[in-house]
Amino acid sequence: MILQRSTVVLLFFTLLPVSVRGQEKSLAARIEPLIKAHRGKVAVAVKHLDNGETYFLDADEEMPTASLIKFMIMLEVYLQASEGKVKLSDMVTLKKADMVQGSGILTYHFSEGATFSLRDATRLMMVYSDNTATNLVLDKIGLPATTKRMEDWGLKGTKLNAKVFRRDTSINLERSKKFGLGSTTARETVGLLEKVYQGKVVSPEVCKEMLDHMKKCDDKTKMKRYLPTKIEVAHKTGSVDAAKTDAGILYLPTGPVAVCVLTAQNEDKAYKDDNSAQILIGRIAEQIYEYFTIGAKKK
Repeated sequence: MILQRSTVVLLFFTLLPVSVRGQEKSLAARIEPLIKAHRGKVAVAVKHLDNGETYFLDADEEMPTASLIKFMIMLEVYLQASEGKVKLSDMVTLKKADMVQGSGILTYHFSEGATFSLRDATRLMMVYSDNTATNLVLDKIGLPATTKRMEDWGLKGTKLNAKVFRRDTSINLERSKKFGLGSTTARETVGLLEKVYQGKVVSPEVCKEMLDHMKKCDDKTKMKRYLPTKIEVAHKTGSVDAAKTDAGILYLPTGPVAVCVLTAQNEDKAYKDDNSAQILIGRIAEQIYEYFTIGAKKK
């Protein structure tokens, strides 16, 4: 049998080791085609917290957070507790007037007069993205405090604008109209995640408690949707009509990776598990996992 030259060349190339065939696809080559195909605006920041490798795309663009801003609110809670302004054991009482719509369990499953600690309200805010719990937390720490803290840290794009579903409480109407509940940049959020991972917000013990809240986040429709179940993720998500967000730390076999994906102006505004922006976030996380895990084994 006589093989054509093209067939011989193809067989020879296939038998070569991966290292000879070429380098594993870069993060940019993996992620950017996904974003190009998406009908909406996307910003991404990625940082491997052990080896320092990074990837950024429009990472300094201010984008809506939706409920991702609750991550920054949690930081402010624990900082104020360390400063003696509040106690995590302080009790809050649920009133009918506090109950707002959307995500969470307090409005739908608790009765007026229920009492629980600030720590528990914060946990509800992070694990179930509870909107009512978030507003109770903000009543304790003060609405302007989170933005002020971010400004003090030099994070000019990260701001909380109002209580959840309470536009009448807005402290910046123009930003509320533009961004909704809050805003951030992908780079600033990854920087905050790194700060928590390194134990530099109050103390390592406090940071561990905050990460434990984030590891229990019940939203599996975004970053976690295509990852192996064995991969632990400490994250906070957000969803409104035209914006879907997710940011957190992927605990990969090759080390922790901080990731923030922000989407806005999405054509698909549906509240369903297969929303295109949620699928996009899942695919981006999948590519990050494969690059740092499967790709690392091939090098």
